[in-house]
Amino acid sequence: MSTVSTKTTSSPGANGSSASAERYVTKGKLSVASELLSFIESSALPNSQTDALAFWQGFENILESLMPLNKALLNERETLQKQIDDFHRVDANAPANEYKSFLSTIGYLQAPPIPKSIATQNVDAEIATMAGPQLVVPINNARYALNAVNARWGSLYDALYGTDVISDEGGAEAKGAYNPARGDKVILKAREYLDTIAPLNAGSHVGSQNYQLRDAGLSITLADGSETTLQDPSQLIGFQGEIESPTAILVSHNGLHAEIQFDNSHPIGKTDPAGMKDVVLEAAITTIMDCEDSVAAVDAEDKTLVYQNWLGLMQGNLRIQLDKGDKTFTRSMNPDREYRSLQNEKITLSGRSLMFIRNVGHLMTNSAILFEGEEIPEGIMDAMITSLIAKHDLLNNSPFKNAKENSIYIVKPKMHGPDEVAFTNRLFSSVEQVLGLAKNTIKIGIMDEERRTSLNLGACIQAANERVVFINTGFLDRTGDEIHTSMLKGAFAPKAEIKTRPWLNAYELANVATGLNFGLSGRAQIGKGMWPIPDQMANMMAVKIGHPKTGANTAWVPSPTAATLHALHYHQIDVFEQQRNILSDNKNAHLDYIDSILEIPLMETGAKLSPQEVTNELDNNVQGILGYVVRWVHQGIGCSKVPDINGVGLMEDRATLRISSQHIANWLEHGLVTAEQVNESLQRMAALVDSQNESDAEYIPMLPDLANSIGFQAAKDLIFLGKEQPSGYTEPLLHARRREMKAKLKDAAN
Repeated sequence: MSTVSTKTTSSPGANGSSASAERYVTKGKLSVASELLSFIESSALPNSQTDALAFWQGFENILESLMPLNKALLNERETLQKQIDDFHRVDANAPANEYKSFLSTIGYLQAPPIPKSIATQNVDAEIATMAGPQLVVPINNARYALNAVNARWGSLYDALYGTDVISDEGGAEAKGAYNPARGDKVILKAREYLDTIAPLNAGSHVGSQNYQLRDAGLSITLADGSETTLQDPSQLIGFQGEIESPTAILVSHNGLHAEIQFDNSHPIGKTDPAGMKDVVLEAAITTIMDCEDSVAAVDAEDKTLVYQNWLGLMQGNLRIQLDKGDKTFTRSMNPDREYRSLQNEKITLSGRSLMFIRNVGHLMTNSAILFEGEEIPEGIMDAMITSLIAKHDLLNNSPFKNAKENSIYIVKPKMHGPDEVAFTNRLFSSVEQVLGLAKNTIKIGIMDEERRTSLNLGACIQAANERVVFINTGFLDRTGDEIHTSMLKGAFAPKAEIKTRPWLNAYELANVATGLNFGLSGRAQIGKGMWPIPDQMANMMAVKIGHPKTGANTAWVPSPTAATLHALHYHQIDVFEQQRNILSDNKNAHLDYIDSILEIPLMETGAKLSPQEVTNELDNNVQGILGYVVRWVHQGIGCSKVPDINGVGLMEDRATLRISSQHIANWLEHGLVTAEQVNESLQRMAALVDSQNESDAEYIPMLPDLANSIGFQAAKDLIFLGKEQPSGYTEPLLHARRREMKAKLKDAAN
């Protein structure tokens, strides 16, 4: 029988303050926050074919069994870090071979296993056999979540018109009403891209006058009046409208679809010789709904919102009302797209991005559920509840289908080495048993973003070789861990220089090579990290094509618009051909990268920075920390476009924060900056950040009372206590300060 009780969970902040009380309902050895319990029992469990009593008892059993193992793995992290610190204390100048041998001796670096192909089954095509962009969005923001799931298809015309991919030269500015000069540039550029997407036997799509469907396929009338066809007639998949006058023609190229749309009455179409009004691209084929780095979720209230939105996506009923001008409209999940073939067969394509859910890592606990009075690991809670919710998709409790192969896709971040992957594998097995799911229903995406995982990636893959559907280089967190792990080795180079050193390229190449050697091609995703500057799309188009060129069949982008543009790269590059070439040319090449990965990116011997260079680096770090942290702590915004010191908007989350805070902590440790310099920078940058946010009505300034600004004090803690934070993570301090802020706001409201 359940009993109701009220308990206070003391979650000390960095200054010793405590969070507000939670009202709990007792379920055996569990105490569940009442609002989370109400959600689970009234919304998540019904129609899940999961008995409530069995769910809570199974949850309790999992916690009883796995909580001690979770703690042991975290202790192992600290033990290894202490051994590495002690090694550097004794001899920071030890030769590379001696350091490598030491890492092997303590078990940090393991002998690589003989490559064996993964055995993962029932993987959706979007993950296994398609290559394309991937979005990552905070799931506690319903608008972002819906925008992302609907970003499976995107207007190329809109993406070009609204970004700097199209220059302003020649009177082609994007300001105000529609600019025909800019529109002409967009149409030209889109037609040029069509030459890549749907190559013609002769001539170009540029200036084409007519598109006709005939028994033999697609006939295109060129600018000079001559007719041609598709170079590869099999690219033509289907159409919408009438065959004599189609409103859309669907083609496929490199596994992705593109829809050429026609409407002679449309403002754009009526000015086009062929009546072409748009080119719509299959874009974000997968999306990671994020419970982790981009989310500020510190208690039962926050976690319940996270789970509610995930349930809305799994049941297909998530919707929000939005105001635009004087109009209100409802945004919901897009339906499937339907076409007909030339043989009059119905063709249906998903209108939505395939969704992963990213759980949190092993470190944090959360007061939403207690086990015998103790906060439970948030990662275990996420695995249990997000899998329960995803079961609704498996049971077809939605008008839409997410995973046609009846799998649940969970991305697991911040794992350190094979033992932690094995633990996650065991956790997922336990959850499957409680929920009555078939073995290996829950798939795992392994974030390769911690040093010990990078060095032992093959063993990590093997530890869950029947579940792996994803490996991804998270170079931001990876850089943070690089600094923290080798904190005592010496002073690290400036951040911009760190990215140019051999270790980072070796890490990126090793990730792909290892994935290919373990049979991920055609079975799983090999992914690359985020483009962090959402307003610089021209730069992204020039740089991010490097990801498919290196053999990555997905990469992260910051917006639906960026997904549409990045999709063009996968038309330009046949990723699976790239993978075959890499595999044949670099068999076992991942073994050769270890030494380069272990090259720690310290300041060059004898290198000296000028006082101004030191100040600039410090200010840049401090401004980035404050700009992100004050929103996180004061407003609960886990990810946003934050202006940098020069006013350039950057996508910031806890990974970028981890780098900046660890970098300053390292320079403090080795005397490149003093505490006085850091404090002076913090005060100046606080004024700058406040001024950058003046237009945000909900922003809570740090000045004039910095001593009582919880966000400002959080930023200080992240720097001055950074060296002592577990693996350099920011979550413990952020969570404590956010709880403190929520309590303060609640008190003020009362």
